[in-house]
Amino acid sequence: MSKASELPPGQSAPQGSADLASLIQGSPRVVNVGLSGFAEALATQGVAVIQVEWSPPARGDADLAMLLSKLSD
Repeated sequence: MSKASELPPGQSAPQGSADLASLIQGSPRVVNVGLSGFAEALATQGVAVIQVEWSPPARGDADLAMLLSKLSD
């Protein structure tokens, strides 16, 4: 059921369904956060991918992250 006319009686397509349909049609597009190897593997297969360099705040140290968050308040 990809079109509004194919929905069961009494149901209507959700708002933004055209946007959703355009999202899932065509080739995949990926935003990769973290491990660059995943993005590289996708790129070698011709997938459009953007790599975002990210790591947890304070390198994952929860106590240090809490202290840093207090500085920004």
